[in-house]
Amino acid sequence: MKIAVCLNEKSEKSEVSTRFGRAEFFGIYNDADKSWKFIENSQNLQAPQGAGLQSAQYILDAGSHALIAANVGPKAMRVMQNEGIDVFLVSGGITAEEAVEKCLKNELKKITEANVEGHWV
Repeated sequence: MKIAVCLNEKSEKSEVSTRFGRAEFFGIYNDADKSWKFIENSQNLQAPQGAGLQSAQYILDAGSHALIAANVGPKAMRVMQNEGIDVFLVSGGITAEEAVEKCLKNELKKITEANVEGHWV
């Protein structure tokens, strides 16, 4: 299973970002071989709109089965649901490694709807 995590830095030691669409990086953890791959999200950092949708596409393209985030808006959440990607919430102050460990132990809250409003409602 591949698990995507929103990150502030390009490291599994990074704290989970509080932003999804404008996270600086996405870490993709592969449970099969316990490896990490990192995707830079720089083009969405200053995007006037559509950052959540483009970021969701990165998660899909990476072959992720789950997403760990602190916040996910309605458009990105709709993409995740349509593609069968489970979304799990974490609060700030937790590292990517810790978040993945909790996810694998079923200790994270799974959500089925956005937990923040979209910017262009």
